[in-house]
Amino acid sequence: MTACRLRAASPTRHDLLLPGRVSFGIVQRNQQRYPVITSPVVIPRDQHTISRADISPNALKVLYRLRSAGFQAHLVGGGVRDLLLGREPKDFDVATDALPEQVKDVFRNCRLVGRRFRLAHVQFGREIIEVATFRAGQDGDEVPEHQTDEGMLLRDNVYGTIEQDALRRDFSVNALYYNIEDFSIIDYANGVEDLKNGVLRLLGDPETRYREDPVRMLRAARFAAKLGFRIDDDTAAPIAQLASLLREVPPARLFEETLKLFLAGTAVSCFEKLRQYGLFAHLFPDTEVCLSRLEHEFPLTLVLKGLENTDARVREDKPVTPAFLFAVMMWEPVRQGTEALQAHGIAPLQAIQQSAAEVISRQLAFVALPRRFSAPMQEIWTLQPRF
Repeated sequence: MTACRLRAASPTRHDLLLPGRVSFGIVQRNQQRYPVITSPVVIPRDQHTISRADISPNALKVLYRLRSAGFQAHLVGGGVRDLLLGREPKDFDVATDALPEQVKDVFRNCRLVGRRFRLAHVQFGREIIEVATFRAGQDGDEVPEHQTDEGMLLRDNVYGTIEQDALRRDFSVNALYYNIEDFSIIDYANGVEDLKNGVLRLLGDPETRYREDPVRMLRAARFAAKLGFRIDDDTAAPIAQLASLLREVPPARLFEETLKLFLAGTAVSCFEKLRQYGLFAHLFPDTEVCLSRLEHEFPLTLVLKGLENTDARVREDKPVTPAFLFAVMMWEPVRQGTEALQAHGIAPLQAIQQSAAEVISRQLAFVALPRRFSAPMQEIWTLQPRF
């Protein structure tokens, strides 16, 4: 794991000096105690190693132009987190008090996206800098909500202050803001301390946050795998019980989340964490049934080999295709279905085609598979040896 890059009197990871600690109040929820931010820690430029040279020039343009127009503007989230860990950020996001329409007025190369909550995408060639207005919306007392029959909380997004924006973020390590005005880092949730300790901690009451958005459970597994972090005990505790809420998430969204899980170079680790916390069964139920029956035999070996191959290709900057990955992931249900059909006298080619169609049809209820991927998956399966 890469150490958090803070300047300190001592070079060792555990002796990093911080300029203080976040001041917390306490609220009581579900017989547990969860911190509420009362004042942040501000880490000055000389006590961290983020440099403007590490930040996308286009992100800097957005930050400076918003500041010049009289708005607050901060680099936020994963970009700040990754820079502190010595990693190269995949993208840079900006948070501001400017409304989306005001951002659009500042940038001609901007378009607004989203329906429930508008985001501004400022485009520089192939690079897009996403600009979001500060949002409120963690506390049920502040934001209108209703609950589905399955227990998923639905809330409307509203604009808020930077403090409210920090509270509504998912994990403490993502609630870090880089202030372009004085180059400081504003830590609203003890995120720097968690970075230093390699801990992934959800902000607020974990059960409530997962009910608000069940995809946060997948994000916990993904970030823990990506960063090599340990999931905080309170953050991990409700996952197995609430994993079934993933069925409330649109399959198209779960398809996108699955790509993030398995095509980012940490597929093996993500797979292991998904199974550890009971999440995999709600993404690939047919595959999970096969794996649980034959835990240490061929199906698991094949899936792991496919994931290892995918990780290797990502590391080598080679192209990867979801069709191959999904074909490997779902092969065992297809194979077993083919054998069952052949046992009833159906010809091999017809059996594998029928089994493939049935497995894909069931899978679509959980994770969507666009035709551009499901068609080559079926071709891959029909090329396998006959049974």
